[in-house]
Amino acid sequence: MSNFSRRRFLITAGTSALSAVFLKGCLGNPPEPTSSTGSSTAAVTPIALTPETTPETPTVKLGFAPIFEAAPLIIAQEKGFFAKYGMNQVEIAKQANWGSARDNVEIGSAGGGIDGGQWQMPMPYLISEGLITKNNVKVPMYVLAMLNTQGNGIAVAKTQMGKGITLDMSKAKDYVVGLKQSGKPFRAAFTFPKVNQDFWIRYWLAAGGINPDTDVNLMTVPAAQTVANMKTGSMDGFSTGDPWPTRIVADDIGFMPALTAQMWPSHPEEYFAMRADWVDKNPKATKAILKGLMEAQQWCDNQANRAELAQILSGASYFNVPATVLEPALMGKYKMGDGQADIDDYTKAVQYWKTDRGSVSYPYKSLDLWFITESVRWGFLPATYLDNAKALIDKVNREDIWKQAAKEAGIPEADIPSNTSRGVEKFFDGKVFDPENPKAYLASLAIKKV
Repeated sequence: MSNFSRRRFLITAGTSALSAVFLKGCLGNPPEPTSSTGSSTAAVTPIALTPETTPETPTVKLGFAPIFEAAPLIIAQEKGFFAKYGMNQVEIAKQANWGSARDNVEIGSAGGGIDGGQWQMPMPYLISEGLITKNNVKVPMYVLAMLNTQGNGIAVAKTQMGKGITLDMSKAKDYVVGLKQSGKPFRAAFTFPKVNQDFWIRYWLAAGGINPDTDVNLMTVPAAQTVANMKTGSMDGFSTGDPWPTRIVADDIGFMPALTAQMWPSHPEEYFAMRADWVDKNPKATKAILKGLMEAQQWCDNQANRAELAQILSGASYFNVPATVLEPALMGKYKMGDGQADIDDYTKAVQYWKTDRGSVSYPYKSLDLWFITESVRWGFLPATYLDNAKALIDKVNREDIWKQAAKEAGIPEADIPSNTSRGVEKFFDGKVFDPENPKAYLASLAIKKV
């Protein structure tokens, strides 16, 4: 696993006015601190702290990437939810890319980095295991909450229109495989290897009978470069979080064959995780952060707040993208393109607190197990990780801290899961993941490395 490249991010030479705006908004300068901009309503009133709830420190530095997954962190800062629980010196820092976030959590805030923040999964596990860190040094982390579900999609360049590229890729299998055989393979990108967005595009291709390792060329591209790369023809498709897929369609650069909400409704998306040493040193501060985060997630999940959410996220310190670009996707309005019916369904938009599958915020251990199982599927982790998965998940996933914070925050008992498993998961291609038998899931998959 030491073959993880620390600098696989590709930089495109092509520039345009559009890419310049996107680079400023999403690539950023590492790390770029932000604080409350005053664009939102008045901050909430702080609660009366007791000795049991007073944070050991009011100061923490958290990283975020400017995609919809970051909204709870941004809203907790903007609306004063962090400060409400005594964390009144929170700094949220925009990360240049996922590699920078990894580097910054390695050194921690004491070294000029970050204490934790927003992560694709299973990055907290890979960092804890020293699989993607400098010199493979283990930096123990705790998974503390899930930030959101859905809000991701797969975008494909206009040059591929009319080829049958849809949610069901079996219709385009012969075409895609033929491209590879002709020496001009379909080039698909994601924002960091061996995590969420890599998994989504792999699952989508494999469900249609296309082997992502042999039938296409996969590459890593920062989210901000995807528009320029697709415009210049250096890639044919990419998997990333909103608002980037929808912007591809809006700017008539490509179309969107699939939403992750179609592939796996209420799927696990990005997570909040922190360095274990920070949490162990500051247990009350950790719970205060979680309380603020939970309140922000509930605020974000209120459909009536989505227009204001778009306005806040559009700020220069955050996404630096017009609110008019952000709001449609936040409301579940997607223009798919290439003759597909458009989607106007709020249940397919990004969600932050609750769906028909239950809690979004609670970090179910069974979902962590899926990420480990899928990592084994593609050869990212050795098969032995499945045999030891329970012990590893118990070490990294601190759902117990989430529950403690939820109870202290007065979250209704009905919104606090009583089981660490979300149960059986079902995918758009008919496959089933039973966390009680992950090896059966692996056996059911026709395309895999293991």
